[in-house]
Amino acid sequence: MFKHVPWASHDEGKAEGKQQEEEESLTTILNIDQRGDLTLLIASIMASMRKSIELNFDANVALSSSQSNPSASEDEKTMNKSTDPATADVDKLDQEKKLREQRQKELSAPKMKELKEDALRFIDQWRTNVIERIGSIVNSKEEASSQLKSASAKAPTGSAATTDKKVDPVASDGSDAAEFTEMFPPIDTPLSKLEEPTRILILHSTLLLLLSLEHYIAPSRVMLLYLTSSLRLPLSVLTNDEEKLAKGLLEAAKNMSGDSETQKKAEENKHSRKWKVGIASVAGAALIGVTGGLAAPLVAAGVGSVMGGLGLGATAAAGYLGTVAGSTVIVGGLFGAYGGKMTGEMMDAYAKEVSDFAFLPVKDTPNPLSSHLNSKDSSKGEKKEIKDPSSDSSKPLSPTSNKAINNPASRRLRVTIGISGWLTSSSDVASPWRVLSPSSTEPFALRYELEALMNLGNSIQSMVSSAAWGYAKSEMLKHTIFAELTAAMWPLALLKVSRVVDNPFSVAKSRSDKAGEVLADALINKAQGERPVSLVGYSLGARVIYTCLMNLAKRKAFGLVENVVLIGGPCPSTTSDWRVMRSVVAGRVVNVYSENDYVLGFLYRTSSIQYGVAGLQKVKGLEGVENVDVSESVSGHLRYRYLVGSILKTIGFEDVDDKAVEEEVKALKRMDEQERTKKYMEMAKAQGKSIVTGADGKMLFDKDGNPVMRKMMGKDGKEGHGNETEGKAERTTQRKAEDGDAEKEAERMEKEVQEKTQQGLLQGMAQKLHLK
Repeated sequence: MFKHVPWASHDEGKAEGKQQEEEESLTTILNIDQRGDLTLLIASIMASMRKSIELNFDANVALSSSQSNPSASEDEKTMNKSTDPATADVDKLDQEKKLREQRQKELSAPKMKELKEDALRFIDQWRTNVIERIGSIVNSKEEASSQLKSASAKAPTGSAATTDKKVDPVASDGSDAAEFTEMFPPIDTPLSKLEEPTRILILHSTLLLLLSLEHYIAPSRVMLLYLTSSLRLPLSVLTNDEEKLAKGLLEAAKNMSGDSETQKKAEENKHSRKWKVGIASVAGAALIGVTGGLAAPLVAAGVGSVMGGLGLGATAAAGYLGTVAGSTVIVGGLFGAYGGKMTGEMMDAYAKEVSDFAFLPVKDTPNPLSSHLNSKDSSKGEKKEIKDPSSDSSKPLSPTSNKAINNPASRRLRVTIGISGWLTSSSDVASPWRVLSPSSTEPFALRYELEALMNLGNSIQSMVSSAAWGYAKSEMLKHTIFAELTAAMWPLALLKVSRVVDNPFSVAKSRSDKAGEVLADALINKAQGERPVSLVGYSLGARVIYTCLMNLAKRKAFGLVENVVLIGGPCPSTTSDWRVMRSVVAGRVVNVYSENDYVLGFLYRTSSIQYGVAGLQKVKGLEGVENVDVSESVSGHLRYRYLVGSILKTIGFEDVDDKAVEEEVKALKRMDEQERTKKYMEMAKAQGKSIVTGADGKMLFDKDGNPVMRKMMGKDGKEGHGNETEGKAERTTQRKAEDGDAEKEAERMEKEVQEKTQQGLLQGMAQKLHLK
């Protein structure tokens, strides 16, 4: 990960600083004391980040103060000064004691101890490289290194302990969204009192210096977030700077002459002369043409020209960027041009278990939520990224026709990958992720195992629409999900049709685990470049993230992932698993769950329930994991599809497109209206009545909010016959479900699922054939 630094010595740094004094730079806008404040601030931030790693492996986190002292005796813990003997909860203290012993045993395992040592070793190497680079510019490597050591002991924790938050994303207007400074607490510094243009230039210069390390990994990005907060600047300053810098680097790279290094890379890629990058090297990697010629300082000037006059001189920018300012290969590697190593051989190893694996640029996909979208428009959206699953996976797709890949204006220094956990159509792969804003990140949707996920989605929809589920739900509401899981008291009627979803869920869950392994390979092999990646997924998409992170930890692949959000995840909620996951994520780890998700509870009933289910409950006792309870909005697993944007906005996720969220909310309201109409019609039918509608075709409601109904007329023109007839039919249906006579219904559901899945796959194939 850490390459040799592009600077040679302290003297060279001084000469560089002297040259930059002719124009605006850190050495001209900051005096010697302020430069010392800058390196001290950065050292303190990085010490805080290191402390958070230590806390991740601390057995005392989230325990009472009396139990957090390992040297105290049991009597001392019970009779602690802060504890009132008259009100001391002995049972609670005893539970905490057992919990602490359990954690100590877990953390003493060789693999866990090795993981902690490797995580700290990685962060220490990164800290050293960063502080030496910054020190070589603003003061000296020696002074900066000294400050790094002194900051370690007095750094604040940086992040709060496990947070629990209950939200209603449907009713939220965004005013209760998590604040930037709450998530990244500022560190006091005299630099925060400087003029805003000066503080912006400090942030901009630090970003360039981090890029000069020839990568922009997740810890570097998190450090900049803390720096932005500490300098009392809005987050938009950083994201706008990243956007402009990405565009400037790629624009400049297109005009740089090919040097010997470039020629060497071209020779290595002689079998793909145009540097095609596709499914074998993961669609989404950059394509950078090499033409014309510019010297490094002029390249820096090109970068500066799109910076909007931030004040940093071209020569200073070139010096801060180091070798990045003069090498297309380094710039290409940063954005993924040379990092896509998902070779045909690697893909062949997974081909039998994971099909259709690809990153799809969300920007190029159609929006099915729009009423103006037609099938022709949809086909246009999938031309550029969908590959025939039956074709040879070793042949890469060419991104040359994909504007989102080649256009520098669409490239970003960060990547966000959205992962859908079930599908009912091919558009569900990417459409939920249109809520990811392309202005601050480069959003992709992960496509994998279309048939398996489509089978699952259609199976769930068929099950929740069945008479067996309707009857069973009324019974389930009498108990909690956890009671159902532990006591295995699911209604017999539902168990009779369970095979409709059990097999699709089992298959899709297994394929998702394999997809997580492939995703880990893609990230390790820099298929998305040397950029921080955030992962967001719902349902089995969250399972993919879980497996990916566990594999990254197993392979000691740190610094790749910035943030993760697991929504309704069918994965364990055990502290040990989430501790491992937390170790490979530099930024936020968010678990979104609903205690009312009976679908997930039913699907997961045959799995390892003793380990808990993250999508149904919070993760307890772990530093840096945010638990978000959305039980008020999520009464069923299928609702997550239309709540992704609202949830992300409510938790303060920075890459959210507000307009797309509004479309998503409207779609959810339409779905709720349809379900409500269906419910009222079934209610009226059971009572032998019909719903009264107005001239506009909409239902009429009385002053109490109940639908207006009228009795149905029998064949003889008299009222009441419908009531008796329909009532008998309803009771018969319930009796059949209750008595276990659901075999025919299960067969019908299985046939319906198969037909819908095949229809969806054929439509997707027809679109691809039409566009060839």
